[in-house]
Amino acid sequence: MDSQGQTTSLQRLQNVEKRIVKVLELAGGVMDELASPVGPRKDVVQNHCLEFMQLIKDIQVALRDEIKSACEYRPFEKCDYGSRIANEICHKKVEFIMSQLDAMKQTIDEYHSAV
Repeated sequence: MDSQGQTTSLQRLQNVEKRIVKVLELAGGVMDELASPVGPRKDVVQNHCLEFMQLIKDIQVALRDEIKSACEYRPFEKCDYGSRIANEICHKKVEFIMSQLDAMKQTIDEYHSAV
């Protein structure tokens, strides 16, 4: 992900943050309306609830898209560290097996020379 991609991603996340603030304001507005001494105005509560639900849906979609784009981003995709380390481990294993075989050969040679 280039720096421009990161910038736009950050901007999209900032927009999500603004939507979350708006959702909280709507929830607070509904609570105020429900706590009103004259009773809640049905149309106000209904409008706040509809807007609340739409914003929640928009937030979910935006976050899902950001997660997908983050999963597609692999900064170490071209890194050979994993395969290099695996190769070194295999090399050490082969060296160990060779030393064990050499030790076995020496033991066999010593046995044959003693017999």
